Amino acid sequence: MNTAYTYTLLRYVHDVVSGEFANVGVVLLAPDARYAGAICRDTHGRISQMFPDMNRDGFKSLMRYIESRIEAMGERLRGELPLEEIPADAGALARSVLPHDDSSLQWGPVGGGFCDDPAQKLEDLFVRYVTRYDEKSAVKTRTDDEVWSRFKRALDEKHVTSRLQPKKISVADDEVEFARAYKNEQWHCIEALSLDLALAESIKDKAHRWLGQITSVQKAEPFRVYFLVGAPQAPELRESYENALKILAKVPVPHEIVPEEAAFGFANRMGDMVAEHERLSS
Repeated sequence: MNTAYTYTLLRYVHDVVSGEFANVGVVLLAPDARYAGAICRDTHGRISQMFPDMNRDGFKSLMRYIESRIEAMGERLRGELPLEEIPADAGALARSVLPHDDSSLQWGPVGGGFCDDPAQKLEDLFVRYVTRYDEKSAVKTRTDDEVWSRFKRALDEKHVTSRLQPKKISVADDEVEFARAYKNEQWHCIEALSLDLALAESIKDKAHRWLGQITSVQKAEPFRVYFLVGAPQAPELRESYENALKILAKVPVPHEIVPEEAAFGFANRMGDMVAEHERLSS
């Protein structure tokens, strides 16, 4: 679902006279997707190398505070916060947590655009503007399309892919669009979902976003959702992945969560369902 978003960068300004700064966080707001999130540095390594006399303990404490406040606002937003209470943009949201003053932490200009996945966009912005020059190897992640490609190979063998079509599930004030679905007695909606992300926060936020979207349209026509999930490759993110699966399991419509290793079993079941439906319809 393509949705508008705005974002702002959090800057650590060590010397307000010289204006020298380093980006240390990102806040993103996507009202139509009911999403608000923040990622801030959880370490001060590179920043303290640039500015050796910085207050390290104070910096880390403020990073945790900002993230937790924005996360709390994101939870309220997912709970259908009344529209009049949603900030105008990410800058207004950020300033409600950390007002503008003469301290070393300052918010940058507001940017924005359109994206399909606000949680993924937040992570992309964090990598692009905050951690890009860190001295560490890049973490390999995967997109939803990359996860889908593994399932597609299995579904192709069962001649299912060509039978799939886009489907929009709508209620009066919201909608969720699936790129792939099949109709027999009800709609069977398929969503490839990469949880192979670089940050634990992003994995959780992505699961929360889908829970919120499906919850919003649960009273539409009967439909079933299949989440085809890709797990993170980094072992230290396994716990976050398991927690994300528990969040997805709260979806209030009939659903299945299908891990990559079950791709061929899923394809066999879908193939049998499609073949039986077409036999009965002929």
